[in-house]
Amino acid sequence: MTKDILSYRIKNIKPSPTIAVTSKARELKEKGKDIIGLGAGEPDFDSPEHIKNAAISAIKQGKTKYTAVDGISALKEAIKNKFKNDNNLEYSLEEISVGTGGKQVLYNVFQATLNKDDEVIIPAPYWVSYPDMVMLADGKPVILSTKPENNFKIDLIDLEKSINPKTKWIILNSPSNPTGTCYDRYEIERIAEVLEKYSHVNIISDDIYEKILYSDKSYYTIAQFSSNLKNRTLTVNGVSKAFSMTGWRIGYAGGPSSIIKAMAKIQSQSTSNPTSISQYAALEALTSSQDFIIKNCEVFKVRRNLITEIINNIDGLDCNTPEGAFYIFPSINGILGKKSDKGNIIKDSTSFSEFLLDQAGVAVVPGIAFGMEGHFRISYATSEEVLIEAGKRIAEACKKIY
Repeated sequence: MTKDILSYRIKNIKPSPTIAVTSKARELKEKGKDIIGLGAGEPDFDSPEHIKNAAISAIKQGKTKYTAVDGISALKEAIKNKFKNDNNLEYSLEEISVGTGGKQVLYNVFQATLNKDDEVIIPAPYWVSYPDMVMLADGKPVILSTKPENNFKIDLIDLEKSINPKTKWIILNSPSNPTGTCYDRYEIERIAEVLEKYSHVNIISDDIYEKILYSDKSYYTIAQFSSNLKNRTLTVNGVSKAFSMTGWRIGYAGGPSSIIKAMAKIQSQSTSNPTSISQYAALEALTSSQDFIIKNCEVFKVRRNLITEIINNIDGLDCNTPEGAFYIFPSINGILGKKSDKGNIIKDSTSFSEFLLDQAGVAVVPGIAFGMEGHFRISYATSEEVLIEAGKRIAEACKKIY
């Protein structure tokens, strides 16, 4: 094998940090270590029975062949109705794409639209994969920092400063991974007013946590607010999170037909169609009762309140209360620069995460993976018992930092 077989693309990106943390925790468990993993971004609830039964029925009916590259018509029709009923967005079937998870949908759009050095504005903290997907398409991530005291929301002055002639996309993720921050109607409208002024800037609205909210407020997505913005917005969603269908790998998007068509071309040369059985499961998910989502959100809310209270009672840690998703993003600024009882300095979020894994047997994701130092992410998509035990371990470990 030649020395330079690997491409510059693969050399410039890193493996997904959340997957790496989950894999590390699994490896330690397999070696007999008592590890609590709080890194995985997936609900612990099983996929609902009626959805699993729909998949079994599809198998029995022989729906196991290739489908249209970017989704069967019936599923696209269900997605069309979902956008209309939930978001007041009108899309034709030619304006809808189905991919192998929301991640592939995002990957496809960057591959289909970015040229070398095109810029993508990514508010931080961000989902770990955004910057690397942009770089894989030869684009340039432009990180727009936010502040905890502003609940990690975009400052409009900073947003305008980030826009230049090379800006092609901005990514909005609400509710957010990793902070759980959710923009209300007024805030989305103000962002829309800024972006209206820059006709060359397109918007990706990542709404994957749309249905995991903890208030009675309505959910808003930016394409709702003007036909002009709708014509340059890709609204991305999927069944992974709210429907507890992470392994089924079905994501989707609505947007301009020219972009949707280009995304299908990319997909035709990579995976081709999403798994046929998963598409029929997703069809059932979107067209049948969703009462279980409300029940699951109530469980998540109890867990959110529990782990937020636990963390805020630990000296040196501080945590905002998230409005959606199933993550908290605590600050460790109160212990940075201090030493553990073994003499190791807690100099950053990575050393703190390593400390927790070593001293407490708790796996979390360092904030630097999300583009913000001085924080770490906990997923509370696990049982109350596990969260209580993890909280006790974190509290005991932090007592060893002076």
